[in-house]
Parts: sequence; structure tokens; C-alpha cells
Amino acid sequence: MSPTHAPAGAARQGSLRELNLALVLGRIAAADRPPSRADLATATGLTRATVSAVVEDLLAGQLVSEADPAPRAGAGRPARGLVLADQGPAGLGLEVNVDYLTVCVVDLAGQVRHRTVHRADLRPVAPADALARLVDLAGQARADAARQGLTLAGAALAVPGLVDDAGLVRLAPNLGWRDVPVPELLSGHQALTDQVPGVPALVVDNEANFAALGELHSRPPGPASFLHISGEVGIGAGIVLDGALFRGVRGWSGEIGHFPVHPQGRPCRCGGHGCLEQYAGQEAIVAAAGLLRAELPADTATARLAELAEAGDPDALRALHDAGTALGVAVASVVNLLDLDTVVLGGGYAPLAPWLCPPVLAEIAARVLTAAWSPVTVRPSTLGPEAAAVGAAESVVRRIVARPAGWLGRSG
Repeated sequence: MSPTHAPAGAARQGSLRELNLALVLGRIAAADRPPSRADLATATGLTRATVSAVVEDLLAGQLVSEADPAPRAGAGRPARGLVLADQGPAGLGLEVNVDYLTVCVVDLAGQVRHRTVHRADLRPVAPADALARLVDLAGQARADAARQGLTLAGAALAVPGLVDDAGLVRLAPNLGWRDVPVPELLSGHQALTDQVPGVPALVVDNEANFAALGELHSRPPGPASFLHISGEVGIGAGIVLDGALFRGVRGWSGEIGHFPVHPQGRPCRCGGHGCLEQYAGQEAIVAAAGLLRAELPADTATARLAELAEAGDPDALRALHDAGTALGVAVASVVNLLDLDTVVLGGGYAPLAPWLCPPVLAEIAARVLTAAWSPVTVRPSTLGPEAAAVGAAESVVRRIVARPAGWLGRSG
């Protein structure tokens, strides 16, 4: 027998073990309460002996931990439940946007263990320099994670633009990026994470996609189908259909910021005219409210708008109403096309939702064919402005849950 080929039986045995690990860990991750070993045997159809062996592997690999048993009436010792571990693997989420960088660490249970937001106008900064700043922040996050007993199992980077399958940023108009080879630019830096078999060291995707995935997997879980709109300087959308992200043929779906709401209107950085972001992007709202962008740092713009609106400032209220109307025109088109019943306002839109939702709903009522008997819910994101970075980090730990054998075999 050739030493380079494993016996067929061994391969099948290994594959069965991988399936059992994923099955049991997936049940623990999805459970509403910590399941016992007996619960897992019943739910999976595996024997108790098999479940016990799998659980021991997961415990040894720091993927699960035992929870204190719940009080129970009657005789007998209560069984200990199992939960996802708060030490062991974690995901690193990164985001580059027009006026900030975000880095966060999320553990296997979905808890954010580290978060840093660095405010800066990145439009005049070369892509390599912007990414170098991000790597510095990631290094700090990695050190903090290690102090908490976490190992970064992979990284995911969110960018406000079109990203192909190789991680090449084809176009990020508000950043001025075109054909930026992000993985190549990051390859010269020290590795951000420990490599885990089956888990890419770095995944690059559109920020609205990661934000939508974060919302989908939030606790409690979001609806199975919805439109998530991230409102920053640019506007992006993540489309979730039946529990899965809809990417389109080339992965470039969701560019709602470039819907023409006024086809002969203002010129846009993308080269078109009348795009939504020229009327409902953060800079457009700030300008319409009579605030000077140069005197209003990015980290205070949304808070200042909300403060003025709360105080009844007529300029701020008018700016938010007009932005919500433009947004509603675009949203109504998407709802008519895809028959969605939930719209989530994320990013900078989340704290402005009290003033944006009414005009958005008014446009939906006027423009959506089925609005009279099929209402649409419009609400703020549960994750807030850092949804993209959190969703990016969670995408890493979800890959660990889906394929725990890679993590367990990382040193093998």
C-alpha cells in the first residue's frame, strides 16, 4: 500500500467523524437552552456513546464548555448542559469605510470581545496606507484577544464597493478605489490570524453584505428574508432571501445607493446622475440640514442630526424627511421586485430611524402594489453602526461551527 494514500475505510471514518462533529456542534449553537448529551443524542439520532465521544473532542478543543445544570424537581442528578465556549477560536472583523476604520473580535458564541473605531477621512489616503492603518488596529485586537484566551481563527474585511471572488475591489467610488488587490496588499504584513485548515485567512466582501449577515444571525435571529440598508456617505444594501445572502451572478448585488431617484439630478461619484446617495447619503443629509461638513466630524454627524431633530430644528427635520422620501422611492422598487416584508435601516441610518421611517413607509404605501394588504416593516438594525465589522467577524466563527474538524486538527 502506498504510504501517501489513506485506506478507503479510514477516509470514510474520518469523514463520518467530521460530519458528527459538525452535527453536534451545530445543534449546540442553535439550541435555545444548553442541551445535555442525552438531548443531543435524541436530536441527532446518534448513539449516546458517539455523542459523548464527540462532546469530549469539542471540550478538548475549546469549542464548547459545560454549563451549570438548571434547578430541577424530583430525584436524580440534573444533567449538565453544553454551550459554545467563550475561549478558544474567535473571528476578526475589519471594515474600511469612507471616514472610519473598524476592528472587532467576536467569540464563538457571538459575543463582541473587542471593538475599536478609528475616525479619519480616508478619501485622500492611498489604499495601501489605509490598509496598513487597519493592520495596526488588528494587531492591537489580536493582542487583546490573546489576553482573553482567544485565538483568531480567520479574518474578514468589509469594504464599501464591488468585490470579486478573489478579493479584488473592483470599484469603491466613495473611497476612490479601483481594481485594488486587497489580499495582495495585506500579504506583506504579518499574518493577522492563525491559519486554520478549511478557513480562509482573509475574506473580503461588500460591507452591506456583512451587515446583513450580522443582522440575520443576531440574537434573537432576524427574519429569514429582508433588505438591510447601510447608510453612510455611500449607501449599500444586503439582500437576504430565505435565510441566505443573495449575491447575484457576480456577487455585486445590493448597490441601492446608485438607484436613480432623480434621473436628471445631481452628478454622482459613480458617473451617473440622481443617485440615491446624493439625496440620502450622510453628507447629503448634513448639507441639507445646513451643517458644514468641515465643522462636523464624522463621528458626531449622526448624533448631531438626531439631537437637532429631537429638538425640533426645522432644517434637520426637513433634511431627514427629504432623505427618507428619496430612500422610500428606492426601497419601494426593491419591495415590488422581490416581495420583501422587512426593511432594516443600519449604519448611520439606525439612530436616525425615528425620522426616516415615516417618509419611507409613506413612499412604500404609495408605490408598492401590495402595500394595502401586505404591510412592510421598516425598523433600525439591532447591531448599530458597527454591523458590518461584527457581521464579518461572525462569518469567521460560523465557518468554524460548520466545520469544527479543521479547528480541532489545526496542530495536526
